[in-house]
Parts: sequence; C-alpha cells; structure tokens
Amino acid sequence: MRFLLTCEHGSNAIPARYKPLFRNQAAVLNSHRGYDIGAREIWRAFQKKPAGKYSGDLSILQPDLSCMGSTSRLLVDLNRSAHNPALFSEYTRHADRTTKDEILKKYYYTYRNPITEWVQARIAAGHTVLHIAIHSFTPIWQGRRRSTDIGLLYDPARSLEKQWALQWQQALQIALPALCVRRNDPYRGVADGLPTFLRRAAGRAYVGLEVEINQRFYLSDRKTFNQLLKILPATLPLHLLAQIQSR
Repeated sequence: MRFLLTCEHGSNAIPARYKPLFRNQAAVLNSHRGYDIGAREIWRAFQKKPAGKYSGDLSILQPDLSCMGSTSRLLVDLNRSAHNPALFSEYTRHADRTTKDEILKKYYYTYRNPITEWVQARIAAGHTVLHIAIHSFTPIWQGRRRSTDIGLLYDPARSLEKQWALQWQQALQIALPALCVRRNDPYRGVADGLPTFLRRAAGRAYVGLEVEINQRFYLSDRKTFNQLLKILPATLPLHLLAQIQSR
C-alpha cells in the first residue's frame, strides 16, 4: 500500500503577476472563500512522526507523497475538474484565454498531473493507493450554522472507502464524543473533486477519502483544534491496511 496525502486549498497566495485581478480583495482572500482555514495545519499534522500516547503503529502510515496547493482557490480551483464551470472564480473567469491557459499550465496541471501520474505508476506496479485529502468548511453557510464538526467524504459504492469512513467515524466519536462526526456531510463524496477524478483515472486499486473540518475550531476553539491535530491521525483505522494491501 502507498499513502498519498494532499491539501488542495491550504494556501491563499496570489502570484504577483495576477495580483491586479485581486485588487482590494485582501478580506476575501483571507476568508473561507480564499482558502480552507486550518487545513494546512492538519495536513502538516499527518506528516509528523507520532510521539507519546499517540505513537502506536502510526509510523507505518507516513505519507509516501504529500502535496499542498501553493495558490488560492480563487486563482484556480485545484479540487475541480478542468471542465467544471467553477474552475475559475469571478476574479479570473473573465481573464483572457492566454492568461487562463498560463494559470492552468503553471498552477493547475503542475499540481494535478504529477499526482495522477504518481498514483497510476504505483498501481501499475501492483500497489493499492490510499489517498486522504484534507479540507475545511465554513461554520455558517447561507445564514445557517452547520452542525457537522468533522465530515468524512467517500464513494458509498466502493466498499473499502465506505468501511474506512465508517470505522474512522466510530473511532473519532469515541475519542471526541462531544463532536458531531458525519459521513458524506457537509458535501457528497462523489461530487467533483480530486478523489473523484482519481477514482476514474486509477480504478479500484485507489482508495480515496476527503476529511472536512469545521473551521470554527481553528477560529474560536484552539483547544479542540489542537486535539484534532493529534487525534485525526491517531484514529486512522490501521487494521484495515491489511485489506488494502491484500488487493
């Protein structure tokens, strides 16, 4: 088994060449629209070598490949397929074709293509690939407070993904009983995203899950957020690795 860890929306940076497209938009770039608040920190936590009470067997699940996007989703959304109308935001959608093609070449394809090629090469070599993509979501959407604290997104038609999400959910509920952990909420796991694309590109030897964390923890409850940095990696259902490795 090979382990892929990604974070598509961990940065809100805009390269200098495109900053004129975002003039006076600092507040937007620093909001949940500009990036997934707190996702970068969680992505980093999965790469740390476990210590103390959280050590156990986690050392066997260090990422073989770890990638994070380097620009804001408002420049180009790395978690959308190239045909998706939301690939470009309202700030870049009306740029000329040359500018758009340049953005795609420099930032979109240079992120997604190496990941896709890496996954396909590992599968061609006989491995199964486990992919965990780290994301976060705004606590209030369209004026309503979201009740989900942690969402685990997957394709319910894929038995390994379903089993992995269910057992991870159960472990998280035991470790953090006060939190609401849901599957395929606040988004559907089969919606357009990098894991959905990789399922089609790589076939059944690919196992992909997206982790969605409520941004309220990073913004207003750092004690719980710091717990999540340790508990999310620590509760991975590692006993399922044998099933993944045997396929």
